[in-house]
Amino acid sequence: MPPNLRDWVPEGHLADFLLDAVEEMNLDAFYAVYRADGHGRPAYEPRMMVALVLYAYCRGMRSSRAIERACFEDIAFRLIAANEQPDHATIARFRVRFEDALADLFTEVLVLCAEEGMASVGVVAVDGTKLHANASRDANLDYEQIAKRILEEAAEIDAREDERYGAARGDELPPTLARREGRRAWLRERRQRLENERAANPKPVPRSRPKRLHEAKRRLEEEHQAECEANADYEAYRAGGVDKTGRRFGRPPNPVQMPATPEGKMNTTDPDSRLIKARRGFVQGYNAQAVVNEHGIVIAAEIRTEGADFGHLEPMLDAARRELQAAGIDEQPEVALADAGYWHQPQMESLVSQGIQVLIRPDGDQRNGTRPGWNGGYYAFMRRVLQTELGASLYRKRKTMIEPIFGDTKYNRRADRFQRRGRGAARSEWRLITATNNLLKLHRHRIATAAA
Repeated sequence: MPPNLRDWVPEGHLADFLLDAVEEMNLDAFYAVYRADGHGRPAYEPRMMVALVLYAYCRGMRSSRAIERACFEDIAFRLIAANEQPDHATIARFRVRFEDALADLFTEVLVLCAEEGMASVGVVAVDGTKLHANASRDANLDYEQIAKRILEEAAEIDAREDERYGAARGDELPPTLARREGRRAWLRERRQRLENERAANPKPVPRSRPKRLHEAKRRLEEEHQAECEANADYEAYRAGGVDKTGRRFGRPPNPVQMPATPEGKMNTTDPDSRLIKARRGFVQGYNAQAVVNEHGIVIAAEIRTEGADFGHLEPMLDAARRELQAAGIDEQPEVALADAGYWHQPQMESLVSQGIQVLIRPDGDQRNGTRPGWNGGYYAFMRRVLQTELGASLYRKRKTMIEPIFGDTKYNRRADRFQRRGRGAARSEWRLITATNNLLKLHRHRIATAAA
């Protein structure tokens, strides 16, 4: 008889804990897509594959080739994989095929944390960190550069076909459109609407370079069209003579002459990613947001394409409440802590009206004195609150609650760059990364409880 691999790892090992944890999870979404009529090659057990991916991410191993190699060389991986060795292509396809189901494991892990009393949300901290996309910043091209690359790709294909078949083919660009110029508020609103539509319906990034070039060009044209419509709507609104409150305008707006091509750049490797400002310069990537409780458990994890944290406070707390509801947790956040980048007074007032106290410093940690123009009113009130003993003691918790999680994720587990491309893939990977953070916390908690 073969040996029991569980005897080869010490008691309380992470692999042993994960096998038990996965047994408690609802994995119907993984099993639903497999055929049950006996046709085709037998698939690897989905429960085993889920445990394998979770264990690898806990160990900071995200390369499918490294995971395949570990299934031969590492006892814990062999225990997880039941002494089978899925190849790297199978592991990679599993992550692509079950992108949404893997993201939903975040909620399943939150249920396990709640059972141990670790999902309390009396005080939560909100913050974001910048993660590199699977794309180079040098791949950001403007409309004319993308058009030129498309023609160059077409010319290379023509040359290869000429050599092979002796027949020539051509390619032409559609007429160019116009670029953005003008009314910032209306343009921001229309662009945000387009961004929300993309976030609600993320599309996979094409694998082939020619298709990615066409997709980047299409997105630039789509953004330009939205800006043109916003500009036209704004001019029609001003031409009406009165604003939304009924007050009459002064002189009509000066007409805006739209240029001939879309403005801005698009990354041709991962069109969803953006060039965003980080602590040490600019990175091509995403703004990974998280809401964390006092136990270091991530309550919500989402991806944003805007580099600044401004405007993300209320959406992240809404996401936290959705996650809690999905996990069957009735408790709601009572106090939310965030740094100065999240200051958004309308959102803060909205949260307070919903029963959530918000503590945010009006001034950044590196600033001496107050921000110019940020005096009196709500700014002065928040400064007074943070100077009280209770306010100061609560706000001091922020850094110790959330920043160690980002440090452990990016430096200890080496998850500082997404491996897959596209908003949906990045969101799935970020939720998987934060879910394994919660699993590691839960594992340590159970060890400490058993020893006590």
